[in-house]
Amino acid sequence: MHDVIVVGAGPTGAMLAAELRLHGVGVLLLERETEPTPLVRSLGLHPRSVEILDQRGLLERFLEHGTRYPGAGGRFAGLAPAHPVVLDTAHDYILGIPQPVTDRLLLDHALDLGTELRRGARVVGLEQDPEGVTVELADGERMRPGWLVGCDGGRSTVRKAAGILFPGNAATTEWMLGEVQVTAAPDEIARVSEEVRRTRLGFGIGPAGQTAGDGAPLFRAVVPAAEVSTDRSVAPTLEQFRARLREYTGTDFGVHSPRALTRFTDATRLAERYRDGRVLLAGDAAHVHPPLGGQGLNLGIQDAFNLGWKLAATVNGWAPTGLLDSYGAERHPVAAEVLSLTRAQSELLSPEPGPQAVRRLLAELVQLDDVAHLLAERVSGIGIRYDLGPDPDPAAAGASDPLLGRRLRDLPLAHGRLYERMHGGRGLLLDRTGTLSVEGWQDRVDLVADPLAGDPAAPTATAVLLRPDGHVVWAGDDQRTLDAQLSARFGARAVPASSS
Repeated sequence: MHDVIVVGAGPTGAMLAAELRLHGVGVLLLERETEPTPLVRSLGLHPRSVEILDQRGLLERFLEHGTRYPGAGGRFAGLAPAHPVVLDTAHDYILGIPQPVTDRLLLDHALDLGTELRRGARVVGLEQDPEGVTVELADGERMRPGWLVGCDGGRSTVRKAAGILFPGNAATTEWMLGEVQVTAAPDEIARVSEEVRRTRLGFGIGPAGQTAGDGAPLFRAVVPAAEVSTDRSVAPTLEQFRARLREYTGTDFGVHSPRALTRFTDATRLAERYRDGRVLLAGDAAHVHPPLGGQGLNLGIQDAFNLGWKLAATVNGWAPTGLLDSYGAERHPVAAEVLSLTRAQSELLSPEPGPQAVRRLLAELVQLDDVAHLLAERVSGIGIRYDLGPDPDPAAAGASDPLLGRRLRDLPLAHGRLYERMHGGRGLLLDRTGTLSVEGWQDRVDLVADPLAGDPAAPTATAVLLRPDGHVVWAGDDQRTLDAQLSARFGARAVPASSS
């Protein structure tokens, strides 16, 4: 029996599988498609996702395939601030990289760690009890993992079979997306694009960063559809795509030889809950929203990063009470905010007088540095602060430290960097006093005693305790309060302190 079955081998499922394998959890990854999709649904990774890759030692291989765009995170609905926004991160850039490459690199990472992958495996039903989950496949095979996680997209079979409601707003606007070759010259594409953008929003065309089988460059073109389709699972035809381009821009750019044609909408939905017994949801299975701002893939990766170590702790038997439930408690509000942000951006693209009046006002507001910084932090994920719940020792010094609940940026150490010490996915105590201990939790928490750690942007606290996902759960210099936090966040002490 596998400890965990993850349904869906996209970026969320692959990231989650890898996080579980770091802790020795047996993982089976089920994917209904027989081959990876070539469709470029996402074009980049935000700063927080880049930090996550760095924390797991993956960043260099991604940088080999991507392009860094500093300051790009300051835009909101296409509105640019007066000055570049500087975020509190060592990775203040968007990493431009096509999703198929991201998918492949994350899946390779999961497989390298020992994840088992089965393609062409379609889940059709499930039943659960207090000991595990029975999963039924389309071919009649039945499996029995201890836990099941649905990372199977917006039409999630796992979510539906678990009876988890998916409330929200139905689609009111639809776009067509094509990865195509073009015959139009680059200067014509640039001229038409500029003319259209002056008066009409929601259209774009540019290089997709990939080539067709014959080596010809592919372009990614997006155009608003005339209406919302009754069945959005049916892809538009090439002629429908050409016709809509001509209607909207006056030309079809000579698009031909499509590698992919698809639709997306402004439908916005959020799962009622992220856990039902031994079944959990992550990524698009838990939330769908317009792709404005490019947050969908990033949100899924960050879901997996939050869930992985918590589910592993539960499987391995050391999770403190409430740890697994904190996944939904922390990530549900984050998704709700992302849905609000993407819904707002979608409204700002409407040609109607009301939304355009708001757009003009916001265009002025984003010139204020504080407004631009707030929006950039929210879109990038850098500004996330989790509610850690009641402090086990509320009277302790540092209980209200502003770092608590926030992720900690990478910091220079006497030897190397902080993120280099987090590749194993364990907790970490960064101690600049040289007097603190993680005795009894060494199997879960690493100790980095470094009086020289940090730079002018470093935390003011003498020591900080980080979860495996890099969020601060304690700051201070007192061993007694540290022990209380270690127990509350990382479970019971493995060996009595007096036995050393």
